[in-house]
Amino acid sequence: MPREQVTEIVAEMVANVMSVTVAPGDRVAPGDTVVLLESMKMEIPVLVEVTGAVRAVKVAAGDVVQEGDVLVELLVD
Repeated sequence: MPREQVTEIVAEMVANVMSVTVAPGDRVAPGDTVVLLESMKMEIPVLVEVTGAVRAVKVAAGDVVQEGDVLVELLVD
């Protein structure tokens, strides 16, 4: 049985989480938005670069994240 490959989507800056657009079990494809961040009054969509399924969502709307914090874990196809 092949080992699961997990990819972590991380915050690239300190920001506020405006919304989370996925839930565990959701399928995602390259270009899909998983989280919408806000920093310095700018909205920053966090996009997926691989195809897979959401394993876990580590943040919620209203959270403040630091650079490097894990936002979403994906099981890669």
